[in-house]
Amino acid sequence: MTQTIVGTATEESTRNGEREIAPERRGTECPECDGSVHRDEEHGERTCTECGLVLDADAIDYGPEWRTLDDDADERRRVGAPVSKLRHDKGLSTTIGWRDEDAYGNRISGRKREQLQRLRTWNERFTSKDAAERNLKQAFGEIERMASALGLPEPCRETAGVLYRRAVDEGLLPGRSIEAMSTASLYAAARRHGTPRTLVAFTSVSRVDKLPIQRAYRYLSSELGLQIEPADPIHYLPQYASVLEISDDAERLAREILEAAKAQGLHSGRSPAGLAAAAIYGAARLANERLTQERIGEETGVSRVTVRNRYRELLDAYGEERER
Repeated sequence: MTQTIVGTATEESTRNGEREIAPERRGTECPECDGSVHRDEEHGERTCTECGLVLDADAIDYGPEWRTLDDDADERRRVGAPVSKLRHDKGLSTTIGWRDEDAYGNRISGRKREQLQRLRTWNERFTSKDAAERNLKQAFGEIERMASALGLPEPCRETAGVLYRRAVDEGLLPGRSIEAMSTASLYAAARRHGTPRTLVAFTSVSRVDKLPIQRAYRYLSSELGLQIEPADPIHYLPQYASVLEISDDAERLAREILEAAKAQGLHSGRSPAGLAAAAIYGAARLANERLTQERIGEETGVSRVTVRNRYRELLDAYGEERER
């Protein structure tokens, strides 16, 4: 006599002597001891809390990659490129490259080039919707161009972008040129990061003259309350030593000369760039290296008169410090 057992969908049935779990219970209870199943997201495992049976291992995590490429450590979900302070939209828009090539590097047809050019035009219009965004886009392009010409690092460029954006948010731009304010922002950022450049150097790469840059910098630092310490002449030494190609011994001597001058307070009220150039000239003379005042003036922008008047004072201070 055959007995048929009819049960609900959640009850267990047997097949070939083995117990089979109903679909509704599968994944929530252990097939061995009916214990509850715990999902370990960190290790990608599903284990039984009663008997310790591992049901699944090395599960695939389909969520976002849990790491950070930005300064915000609390938000580590990463989708796409990191946020950039040097983009008017912080890098959230799409950029269409200028090359008329396909994915394999082959030239595309004339018809496709025309379509791609129209896409670039419309993309340019969509990414800058109003005058404020167009202002930021132009200014950040100027900051990138000048920073690249002066060899300033990426953190300095980011700080310049933040300063310029603050100036826009506080309404400091009306009546002043974008080029002057962007140059002043980069000048302030370079001083804050300990990589200063002279105003002469900024004027050589900027689209405005020296006087508008000075006025824009004073106005920017006053309105934003920038607490920027006076530039240390030692900060100018690496760039000057590199461009003048002096030896390591001469650079070390120049640093010692400037340290002695600072100990006697000779740096107060004097141009830090002029002191650095004069210290290099004095160190080159002590190290018996051929370096003329004319070449220093051409490479650093410091006049020969300044170098000639300062290096004797620096050498005297260096001699007095060594005698103590």
